[in-house]
Amino acid sequence: MTQNEKAAHPPRQPAAVATAGEVRSADRHIVPNANDILASIGDVPYVWDIATDAILWGPDVSRILQIADPAAVATGRSFARLLARNNAFSRFDAITRSPQPDEGSGVAYEIQYELIVADGAQTLWIEDAGRWFAGQDGKPAWSHGVMRVINERRAREEQLAYLSRFDRLTGEMNRWHLTEALAAAVDEAVRFRLSCAFLVVAVNNIGRINEAYGFEIADEVIAAVAKRLRARMRAGDHLGRFSGNKFGIILKQCTLDDLTIAADRLLAGVREGIVKTKAGPVAVTATMGGVNAPRHAQTAEEVLLRAQEALDIAQTKRIGSFHAYRPNVEREALRRESLRTSDEIVSALNDRRIQIAFEPVVETVSRAPAFYESLMRIRRSDGGLVTAQNIVPVAERLGLVPLLDRRVLELLVQELLGAADLVASFNVSPASTLDPDWWGGLNASLRQHPELASRLTIEITETAAIQDMDETRGFVSRARDLGCRIAIDDFGAGYTSFRSLRKLGVDIVKIDGAFVENITRSEDDRAFVQTILDLARRLKLATVAERVQDEAAASLLAEWGCDYLQGALIGLAQIERPWLVGARMPREAEAS
Repeated sequence: MTQNEKAAHPPRQPAAVATAGEVRSADRHIVPNANDILASIGDVPYVWDIATDAILWGPDVSRILQIADPAAVATGRSFARLLARNNAFSRFDAITRSPQPDEGSGVAYEIQYELIVADGAQTLWIEDAGRWFAGQDGKPAWSHGVMRVINERRAREEQLAYLSRFDRLTGEMNRWHLTEALAAAVDEAVRFRLSCAFLVVAVNNIGRINEAYGFEIADEVIAAVAKRLRARMRAGDHLGRFSGNKFGIILKQCTLDDLTIAADRLLAGVREGIVKTKAGPVAVTATMGGVNAPRHAQTAEEVLLRAQEALDIAQTKRIGSFHAYRPNVEREALRRESLRTSDEIVSALNDRRIQIAFEPVVETVSRAPAFYESLMRIRRSDGGLVTAQNIVPVAERLGLVPLLDRRVLELLVQELLGAADLVASFNVSPASTLDPDWWGGLNASLRQHPELASRLTIEITETAAIQDMDETRGFVSRARDLGCRIAIDDFGAGYTSFRSLRKLGVDIVKIDGAFVENITRSEDDRAFVQTILDLARRLKLATVAERVQDEAAASLLAEWGCDYLQGALIGLAQIERPWLVGARMPREAEAS
């Protein structure tokens, strides 16, 4: 080729995207160039001359972007015509509105937008990433980048976004979205002096449906209830799945009278006919509680709390009914007292103001100390003492009892280590019998000091024992395996049969003081206590009579064969340690 021919046919310039050249691999196959690599993974490169508006595309643009004629996207303006109208941002916007200046290496951008292609018959979601470069005047002059179709990824992202706000089973709002909508509704009602209401709807007997038919059928019932509620709601109101079997409904422009009317209408809609499921027809009803805002609740948190409270009342009174929240002086006082007591408990735990008082249990005949019952006390910040009976009911409602039980166990172990002859008992709540931390503390203490087990008796109430006999039997077995003894406290209050008592495998029966304190005056109580003592003796169980008030009662109990006495006659609980002032040390209580 002559020099003139070479001038007429200059060497081919590198493509807009650099190529890999004519490199050959070890097996002599040609390594594809960069354009081919990008095309194979669904990416298309481009160079955009912003000044002239011309776009130079990679070779596979027609296939990837599904454009019949590449000339249709040869300029920025023609490409922009394909953008869907709902796009908030285009590549031109990303470049021209960039807050960053080009300092020589270009400025990166990455955006997503929707293209309308195939003559308007299809849309593609595009991810567009590149860099723009400034000209002499510092303004964007050209850019290069890569586009890819992200329809599948976009669909997944939209699905995740949907599921973050809506319930998969019912298609209604999930709890987070519902709470967000409720907060907006309450805020609007407060700001513009309007009214709104919130209903909590509980599908009844969903646990039984789960057991009888399975979770899939229960889900069908829940989905059907959602449809029935939606069909009875007004436009503009909101429905959401509040929890497993509960729905929440936000009612706009709803007075207290309107709330009752709406609830009746919705309840009727739920129970209207059976629900047809794969397992057959299932009857369904619901119970509702509701509150009006801002009349009876000023914030979303108050609305949720009081609507749930109203539902609890409705479920207590009659399943399938509706109850509207109304202020109650006693209930509000109880709530304030609960909050105060909760703060007191947490503060006492943090400040190490939990203490133990010891009440003696003596042998009936000799009156020698047998063991001491350990009773929790809280030392108030002002120095006063609060007894367990004033604390435990509130602590149980608030879920704080396990924390108290763990602390009492720690303190009692310290007392046992400090007094080698001390034999003691302590009460444990039903919640703590299932608490792994409580068991962990007991196990750790007895592994480190195994000699303590024989001096330790764990008391569980009869009422707690009969709630789940199998579970209680497991607790007793586990505690006895550690070497501890078990006492049933307040026996007689729950009417446990002696057959059940024998199955539990306990060591001591403590007779409920309500029957003991009147044995000198009540023939019925005398007969009851005598029966318990006789049957306990036959089962070889030690017996303790609680609330022994006087010598007359003690004499009767001794005559009937009661092993141990406890109560005002013997001595009530005190913080002082009797064994530190020369009192006779207790011996281990043995079965008679």
